[in-house]
Amino acid sequence: MSPPRPTTGSGRKIFLIATEESGDRLGAALMKVLRQRLGDAVAFEGVGGRAMAQEGLSSLFPIEELSIIGLAAIVKQLPKILRLIRRTATAAVEAAPDVLVIIDSPDFTHRVARRVRSRDPAIPIVDYVSPTVWAWRPGRARSMRRYVDHVLALLPFEPDAYRKLQGPPCSYVGHPLTDQLVALRPSAAEQERRDGKPPVLLVLPGSRRSEIRHHMAIFGKALSQLQAQGASFELILPTMPHLVEAVRAGVAHWPVQPTIVMGEAEKRAAFRIARAALAKSGTVTLELALSGVPMVAAYRAGSIEAFIVLRAINVSSVILANLVVGDNVVPEYIQNDCTPENLASALRDLLADSPQRSRQVEAFRNIDAIMAIGSQPPSARAADIVLTTGRQGRPAD
Repeated sequence: MSPPRPTTGSGRKIFLIATEESGDRLGAALMKVLRQRLGDAVAFEGVGGRAMAQEGLSSLFPIEELSIIGLAAIVKQLPKILRLIRRTATAAVEAAPDVLVIIDSPDFTHRVARRVRSRDPAIPIVDYVSPTVWAWRPGRARSMRRYVDHVLALLPFEPDAYRKLQGPPCSYVGHPLTDQLVALRPSAAEQERRDGKPPVLLVLPGSRRSEIRHHMAIFGKALSQLQAQGASFELILPTMPHLVEAVRAGVAHWPVQPTIVMGEAEKRAAFRIARAALAKSGTVTLELALSGVPMVAAYRAGSIEAFIVLRAINVSSVILANLVVGDNVVPEYIQNDCTPENLASALRDLLADSPQRSRQVEAFRNIDAIMAIGSQPPSARAADIVLTTGRQGRPAD
């Protein structure tokens, strides 16, 4: 790596790249802490969404330009994607920041990072949110050493995975969900409803249209079987406003109609009174575990995607809740195993006072200690490493 160059003035310039809503929230929280630490002596450039704009970032382009789902759509938009990668890398090099922070979205951000490292090796690069090297394509960890100086991990087992896979330095900074425990945990009155009759059953088919398309019919059939077997329950289906029409179409023929709630506040309120959940595999399983809600996890995808992913996975579970607690307590039904019969049987156990339910509840009681990071919020720990890794601003000559 070439010697660091002086920066203009005594302040810091930080270039951030986030191309999805979740990354935008992480970036905004990081920017807020950095601003608190450095005041006017920090300047931000890069790519981000609405949350980062509120913290002072003027994005190179709207991140909605990268809201592409599905293999066919990606192939069609590939020239545009590559053009945005080149544009972002050029902007980062020309900005000559004290540090480049890439946030999640590795298919985009890592391509930018490799270009930046090739063109200016003096720019330190921090990767906020580890790619799933512990689940599939483990060789990525070692290759990241060429262009990433530090990885900020959201999950407590990731630093050990990077050590074993000979990746770059990796530090656990904490998951942003740990900042939201008050919103996830029931009050006394909500706990009474959680234990009451009929039990509240959450249905969480996914946050993308393709996921809703793959899961809704199977979930509906599973709930129909559950009802036919004599189980009584109150259904709540949390979703987001832009997906509500697709959800309503999907539940139109369900024999048990759910109450559809929209937005994060309503979703968290439903979590606090739920006895069990049927959830698409993903971050939501960690949310449910932190809320103490036993669950059945399911996932179906298109045949090509499933063929590729199922052959690449090298972990015993793809459920985040299982990976964090270190035990496969949450039953998971992936692709061909995701059948109405399997889902209904597993849900029946969770609605009752069964050993399967008790096993999950007990495991989730340990999750606070497992994910503990002390008194600092994740964004503050992340800011510490960003500032330590970055070049130190120096007075101009």
